[in-house]
Amino acid sequence: MEENVIPHNFSIAQQQRSILKKHKPLLVWFTGLSGSGKSTIANALEKTLFERNIHTYLLDGDNVRKGLNNNLSFSPEDRTENIRRIAEVANLMMDAGLVVIASFVSPYRIDRENVKRIVGYGNFVEVFVNTPIEECERRDVKGLYAKARAGEIKNFTGVNAPYEAPMAPDVEIDTTMVSVEEAVALIVAQIEKRVKRKK
Repeated sequence: MEENVIPHNFSIAQQQRSILKKHKPLLVWFTGLSGSGKSTIANALEKTLFERNIHTYLLDGDNVRKGLNNNLSFSPEDRTENIRRIAEVANLMMDAGLVVIASFVSPYRIDRENVKRIVGYGNFVEVFVNTPIEECERRDVKGLYAKARAGEIKNFTGVNAPYEAPMAPDVEIDTTMVSVEEAVALIVAQIEKRVKRKK
């Protein structure tokens, strides 16, 4: 089947879209346990970048699992496919010239490595929201951790499914020690040079 898929050479390329937007594309990937604060920081980061005229889009579990990936479970195999699809969508959005912010538990190192391979290692910033599990459970307004510990939820990361922490993330944040504003400042400092506006 793949041998019959022949890419079309379109007139407008990614570089031209970046010149129009006056910044380079990038993928900022948030990983960490459920309840760690990934989505809160990602949302604040997007707001900050938007205010700086950076064209963004935020992908997270809610807007992906309810649509594109609504046929996937939380089995290890489906988690891998979930992340693969997200990476491909992010890659298309980057081709459009956007700074993509992705917030996903993404518990497996090999899956995150595959994301880097798909979008290009130089286009990837890994943000590890390393909040202790005790704090994640304390914040859990939906009671998901309690349900997982009671055996009502299978394959719940941190309880009955593994989480493989990044070995060398670009940014590491413990939200018990760092405020949302401080976290955003750390990330912006890391990505500023990479999305530097073209003259």
